[in-house]
Order: sequence, then structure tokens, then C-alpha cells
Amino acid sequence: MLRLGALAALTALAGAMGYRNIFRYELSRQSFALPGLMAPLRAVQLSDLHYGPFLDEHDVSRWVSSAMQQRPDVVLLTGDFIDSRSQRDPAPLFAALKPLSAPLGVWAVWGNHDRISRARLQMLESEFTGLGFGILNNRSVRLRPDLQLAGIDDYRLGSPDVHAALAGREPGAATLLLSHNPDVLPELPAGSVELVLAGHTHGGQLSLPLIGPLVTGSRYGQRYAEGWVSASVPAYVNRGLGVSGLPLRAFCPPELTVFELVPA
Repeated sequence: MLRLGALAALTALAGAMGYRNIFRYELSRQSFALPGLMAPLRAVQLSDLHYGPFLDEHDVSRWVSSAMQQRPDVVLLTGDFIDSRSQRDPAPLFAALKPLSAPLGVWAVWGNHDRISRARLQMLESEFTGLGFGILNNRSVRLRPDLQLAGIDDYRLGSPDVHAALAGREPGAATLLLSHNPDVLPELPAGSVELVLAGHTHGGQLSLPLIGPLVTGSRYGQRYAEGWVSASVPAYVNRGLGVSGLPLRAFCPPELTVFELVPA
């Protein structure tokens, strides 16, 4: 009985620590030399907010405040803004996101949680447009003479079209591609883009020492779980700021990423 009691106490303690971890986000700084870039660029990526059951507008405001403190040249949002199970009024989410701004704009792509219904997607499109955020749904924009930003629809529930997204690519400029889901990586030929930024996996959300992420939501398992991953093109997978399924994090803290991109 004492052993069972001790095990129950340890389980409860681990659960409590895992719950607290969902609020302890990490400011991750990454440097990368981007071919084609003529001047430095600071980009901030926020991914997988999952506003809803476990995280609210106060959490989003903390993330937004941290992002703006970095003085980004561009802000990049890689999907899953509202959790599919959310019953919260979404208005406070958009109020919390409103302070996001940058000289080269705030740009977003859709994730699978954003595409659970047509009504959800239309609402997000309307609100983001009202906030002045750009939506990169299988298209690209030229942010600077030396920089093109492209984005594709959600890989799982949307209709991603890499060809359409990169149709306007011009030689010489660096191309940065946003994709919520990293599973698109094997479909990208070497040299097709200079850098891919993705999210979706949450780094597994629950990861164990020596074992790694337990579940990643990727058809490739741990291959594209988090951070800089091995692919035909350079790619970084963000662990996300929110949680889905369980309000727990273990050995993979929430992440807000600051990229210092410099000419190669």
C-alpha cells in the first residue's frame, strides 16, 4: 500500500509539473545564413497557439509582448490559432493578437485546427484581414528585392500547392516558405527554397529522455519533431506555444523563435 501511495504521489507530482510547463515558454534564438539575402533580417515565428481549453488571451498577450520586444522585421504565424475543442469566445484572441506588427508585415498560414470547418476558416480570414495580417494560402509575396515569402495551405486538411506558392519565384532572391505541417518536406526538391519554417508537432509535447517525442502528429514520426531537421532543403520545426489533447508538456517547452537571418 505504501508503494502504491508513493507511486500515486509521484504520478500526481509529474502531472502537476507537466501542467505548469505549458506556461513556461522558451525564447529560442536561431541564426542562419540565407543564400540570396542582401541584408540581415530578423523574423519572429509564433506557431500552434491553440487558444481555447487550456490557454487564453492572457497567455497570447504574453507571447505577443515577447515577440514585439524583439523588434522583428517580419512576424510569421504558422497555424493552429484556435484549438478545435475550444468553446471560448474568439474575440479576446484577436484583441490579444492586435499589437503584432512589423515593417515587413505579419503573415500567416493555416493549420489543421484552423480548417475544422468552413465557418471557422472564414471567421479567421475575416479577423486576420481586419488586423492587417497577410494570409499566404498557396501564394507568395515579395517583401524586399532580396526576399520572397511563400506559404502553403495545411498539409493534412487543406489543399497545399507548392507549385502555386512558388510560381512567382525570381532567381537571385532568397525564398522563405511557411508550412504548418513539416510533412511537406520530402516533396520539396533540393534548391527549391532557401528555408522552410513549420510547426504542428509541438516537439511531441511529451518527450522522454533517451526515447524522444512520444507522438508528433507527423507521418514520419520523430524525423521532423523539432528544431533544425534533416531534409532536402534547410528547415526548422517550431515546438509551438500551445498544447493540444492534454494540458501537459515534458522535456519540450513551448517555443517562440527569433531568427537572425544573414546573407550567406
